[in-house]
Amino acid sequence: MNGKVHIMDHPLVAHKLTILRDKNTSVKDFRELVSEIGMLITYEATRDLPLTTKEVETPICKTVAPTLKGKKFAVVPILRAGLGLVDGVLRMVPSARVGHIGMYRDEETLEPHVYFCKMPKDISERDIMIVDPMLATGGSAEAAIAEMKKRGCRNIKLMVLLAAPEGIQHIQETHPDVDIYCGAVDERLNEHGYIVPGLGDAGDRIFGTK
Repeated sequence: MNGKVHIMDHPLVAHKLTILRDKNTSVKDFRELVSEIGMLITYEATRDLPLTTKEVETPICKTVAPTLKGKKFAVVPILRAGLGLVDGVLRMVPSARVGHIGMYRDEETLEPHVYFCKMPKDISERDIMIVDPMLATGGSAEAAIAEMKKRGCRNIKLMVLLAAPEGIQHIQETHPDVDIYCGAVDERLNEHGYIVPGLGDAGDRIFGTK
């Protein structure tokens, strides 16, 4: 069974993505927009969080009202660009733990290799949201998901701002149990592995390193 692809069908996400794509958008605005879109996608991606109830007293009377079941949640950014999305996720789920996963690409084989992985001790018991602004070839996301599965994680979602059809297909083939949440699906990858029309290098634009 293929994991579902959830494309945000929302005017606010579409509008904010258009500003992100504009090459004249400043680093400050770009960073804030990445966080805001991350927050909006998290809103959708947490739709299936389980609820229980608790008794509260309103100014009028006592009542039984819904509350999150306290299922453990962790957000895992793929370094470095994924860091730009963490703040938005945490604004929606403040109790989430944060794990970090860093990868470099082998110059010759272009295969991604994990060089850094620091996770909460109870990571295998948590629902995982891996975040990265772009799903291009899907190589990094595939390796990150594999790393989390190695650590015993079972419920894993992938959240990206933009995806290429090639990247989506790659994740569905390699990790068919992972749902993908994305702001938009673009046309294709170019010969350099960049998403077209895309928004350039997300890491450089978040951190102002271009």
